[in-house]
Amino acid sequence: MTSLPFAELHAFADGDAPHTGNPAAVVLLETPLDDLMLAGIARSNNLSETAYLVPVGGERDLWSLRWFTPGHEVDLCGHATLASAVWLFEERRVQGDTARFDTLSGRLEVSRAGDGLFVMDFPAVAWQPAGPAPGIAEAMGAGAPLEAHDLSRIHGNRYMMLVYESEAVIAGLKPDLRVLEESGINVLATAPGQSADFVSRFFCPAAGISEDPVTGSAHCTLAPYWAGKLDKTRMTARQIGPRPGALEVETREGGRVALYGTARPFIQGQIRL
Repeated sequence: MTSLPFAELHAFADGDAPHTGNPAAVVLLETPLDDLMLAGIARSNNLSETAYLVPVGGERDLWSLRWFTPGHEVDLCGHATLASAVWLFEERRVQGDTARFDTLSGRLEVSRAGDGLFVMDFPAVAWQPAGPAPGIAEAMGAGAPLEAHDLSRIHGNRYMMLVYESEAVIAGLKPDLRVLEESGINVLATAPGQSADFVSRFFCPAAGISEDPVTGSAHCTLAPYWAGKLDKTRMTARQIGPRPGALEVETREGGRVALYGTARPFIQGQIRL
């Protein structure tokens, strides 16, 4: 029997409120496992993401990092990266001030940012005016959005960003998830905020998740989008679904985005195979 160090952390928690933020599993491997085993563990965990860490030999504070939903591997995940870094720091496995990760989206870094916060350096995710998507606006149940955009694909499915007029509209969304799933389109809904500079919710049944609580990769689009609209480079953000969360975002040169937040440890133990 093999035992693997395991933890569940809640990334981008909403202040000190318990049971907020996005749960992520973190599994430390001494050597890689085959993809079928990685997928099976992720299905058993049944969280939106399971992150797998493998130390890179001969390199200080560098790990190979992969992310799996219960359905498939993804190319970029913010909240599970933050959870991985916070766990590594708490376990004193990071010797310096920055944890570095080699991923399908290139080299990612997470550093201490003071006052219990951590900052992630991520690539911005581009958007462009959306092509036809019959029934999607109607399925959201909030009337016609102010804008509709397609996002560059990072998880295999089509992703759309719909912009609405107010935080109240975003809070009240009750989309027809069956229509979204059958269309193969996941929807990021956003609006200017009252509780933060901007707010959002992320519905992704086409990826096997009805609604993701707090989505780091979505903010790689939201940050540059709202920076242009609000004429700010650093902004507060909240994802305001049934399980809310909060973070700060900052646009940087070279097509990069900084995400500021933390992760709250929830469960720690061993996975036995």
